[in-house]
Amino acid sequence: MVDDQDKAEKFYTEVLGFQKKHDIPMGEARWLTVVSPAEPDGTELLLEPTSGVAEAAGFQTTLYTAGIPATAFAIDDVDAEYERMKALGVQFQGEPSKPEVGPATLLLHDTCGNLIQLFQI
Repeated sequence: MVDDQDKAEKFYTEVLGFQKKHDIPMGEARWLTVVSPAEPDGTELLLEPTSGVAEAAGFQTTLYTAGIPATAFAIDDVDAEYERMKALGVQFQGEPSKPEVGPATLLLHDTCGNLIQLFQI
């Protein structure tokens, strides 16, 4: 869920590197999906607006306030992505974590009401 589809489209394509797959007008909102450029026919991520649905906006706010990421994406190099996105002005919830057990992770703000976790594979 996103609180602004225009900002979401820009962030998910220009910063995270997804490509737009569908952009279909649906009244005041759009059916807006993005995909990985490596798998354009793979899983689509729907950038669903929270506007007009109080429960959706409340759920999004609850997750964000609790520090719970809305989703997580696997990446190859958490340090490189941190530096690349920092140069683009992305806001992070701290620096990359590198626990003794488990993957390195990075938590960031997506500009549209969500925390996103990146983890190194």
